[in-house]
Amino acid sequence: MTFPTYPPAQAEPPLDPRQSLPTMYDLPSEDPKEPGLPDTFHLDQPQLLEFTFLPPGWDAEQVFTASDLNLYYDATQPRWHKRPDWFAAVGVPRLYQGRDMRLSYVVWQERVNPFVVVELLSPGTEDEDLGRTVQQAGEPPTKWQVYEQILRIPYYFVFSRYTDELRAFHLVGGHYEPAELMDGRLFIPELQLSLGWWQGSYKSMNRLWLRWFTAEGRLILSPGERATAAERQLIESQQQLIESQQQLIESQQREERLAARLRELGIDPEQLV
Repeated sequence: MTFPTYPPAQAEPPLDPRQSLPTMYDLPSEDPKEPGLPDTFHLDQPQLLEFTFLPPGWDAEQVFTASDLNLYYDATQPRWHKRPDWFAAVGVPRLYQGRDMRLSYVVWQERVNPFVVVELLSPGTEDEDLGRTVQQAGEPPTKWQVYEQILRIPYYFVFSRYTDELRAFHLVGGHYEPAELMDGRLFIPELQLSLGWWQGSYKSMNRLWLRWFTAEGRLILSPGERATAAERQLIESQQQLIESQQQLIESQQREERLAARLRELGIDPEQLV
């Protein structure tokens, strides 16, 4: 008896896990019970704010900035806290009691409230960041209430990387009032600085960033940018020196050719001086 033969079965290609498994767009970036957990933008943007926050009237040792650090605000409820994406306080030692790095910022010990706060919008925190949430009975006050009514932080900024919208609020008469941006920036006279948009590349990412400017509107450079600018200036200075030396050599060569021609004509160049 003969049996029919069949062509060998074709092996199915192995699945590419990049196609078969969820991507970062499929998986939640935030815990619903703890919204606002940082993504990479929440790491890079506060760092850029820190690097460029250089108020001219303050000693660097009396300026403190932090990102995603617990901010304790009520001595009667010592465990209540908020975690601003970035904040700055002036007139307070950079180190806690001048000797240690902070584990948190406790206002009743520091006795200096933050002067400016920046929140970076996340889908899970937008309502609270913009003051749309209402305090529930028995629950801590909202973020907006803490910044506006308890800590009375003079300047509050909210920036969305999804829409590139920057909203600024200034404490006026005990309440936050929207502040108008000029050329995409808000000038803060007490700091002699402006905060606003900047389109450029930071950490090889070209996009719209939030950063600090001088009172005159000049960009304050990060340490990396200052190093690059210094290196560029050094190269330009060296190039100018080389060009000056080349011009001097060419001038001496012209004088030597002219002197040789005069001698051919029977004229002593020294007699012409």
